[in-house]
Amino acid sequence: MREIILGTAGHVDHGKTSLIRALTGIETDRLKEEKSRGITIELGFAYLDLPCGHRLGIVDVPGHEKFVRNMVAGAAGMDLVAFIVAADEGIMPQTREHFEICQLLGVRDGLIIITKKDMVDDEWLEMVREEVREFFRDSFLGEAPIIEVSSITGEGLDTVKEVLDKKIAAMSFHEEFGPFRLAVDRVFSMKGFGTVITGTSLSGRVAVGDDLMFYPGGLTAKIRGLQVHGRSIEIVEAGHRTAINLQGIEKHEINRGDMAATPGSLVSSTLLDTDLHYLGSNSKELKNRAQVRIHVGTREVIGRIVLMESDVVQPGEEAFVQIILQEPVAVRPGDRYVVRSYSPITTIGGGSILNNAPRKRKRTTQRDRELNRRAFSICQNGSYEDRMLLFLEESGQGGLTTDQLAGRLGLFGKKLKKELQPPLSSGKIMV
Repeated sequence: MREIILGTAGHVDHGKTSLIRALTGIETDRLKEEKSRGITIELGFAYLDLPCGHRLGIVDVPGHEKFVRNMVAGAAGMDLVAFIVAADEGIMPQTREHFEICQLLGVRDGLIIITKKDMVDDEWLEMVREEVREFFRDSFLGEAPIIEVSSITGEGLDTVKEVLDKKIAAMSFHEEFGPFRLAVDRVFSMKGFGTVITGTSLSGRVAVGDDLMFYPGGLTAKIRGLQVHGRSIEIVEAGHRTAINLQGIEKHEINRGDMAATPGSLVSSTLLDTDLHYLGSNSKELKNRAQVRIHVGTREVIGRIVLMESDVVQPGEEAFVQIILQEPVAVRPGDRYVVRSYSPITTIGGGSILNNAPRKRKRTTQRDRELNRRAFSICQNGSYEDRMLLFLEESGQGGLTTDQLAGRLGLFGKKLKKELQPPLSSGKIMV
């Protein structure tokens, strides 16, 4: 059964970690610094067994502005969000930034929890409730339930569990077939076991004894053991919060942000063609070739935004862009990303990957811009056949291997064979 991942979001010290502890009995702050400072710095993980039979995986993210990069990494695999607002403070800066990040990453369901109910009177609580409802109006949380709780007295916790149970029982998911893929969010060594990675499995399945390749580096390792929430299992599927014990690779050879995947199933590139939503909350325009921080999966990479059709983008506008990265990433078409400004660091936009290994695009002449517009249109709205022909056309005489084409399309096995058949039969492509 596919595990569902709930992520927290909200301002620092609004009670995210305390709420998870009260709901699950699990302490997600594990670092000495987190315990001494009373704030979450790294991602924390817990689980909750619900009456509907689902085990809900929970990712606790940091709320402090200095650790938003860790929040983005945690949000990358969530299916729904528990948006936390403290009754004694209401909407705060990281409430806004976390909400924008959730929207940019395509989170589409969740609930709103007002914490610290025991610290305010009924009149103040009603005022905060109205502020919260107004803030989330006209968004994916516009009709979400608002639950008032106290992690100290336990009031409202049963209601949270009931709402989660009903939501998850009603959720349906298409099966994520194809090669296995997991975005690494932790790497560590355990005495007697060796190298361990953790992350949320994004697609496919993997079993003990299988090989994994780490992108973009290309190193491989064999799976020695698998755990989900502390239980050893033989097979991991999409949606599982997973710990993987590896053999044949050292801790220093893997980085947070790497993609662990079925060997040969991904392509790495320093160029990405994407659509970009430049947030309306920005105070200034985005200029061509602006240096930025790109967050995709659990990885952060410095890059430049090359605007395809203009020299500037105004707040609230959409644009086609090519991102030039300082280091390669391994992503699939349709993956979501977040853009943060280089300095000062704030969230400024995001979008979807359209082409995960394009050629470097020129924008000097009108002809250049017409070709770019055609390529972006095909990647955004074209058929698989249209995209195959574009990728082969842009690859030149060298062509593409079947594995490269699969990684560019995000299609594998029987699905790839099915989509290859028409252009092969018509002679548009040759093997």
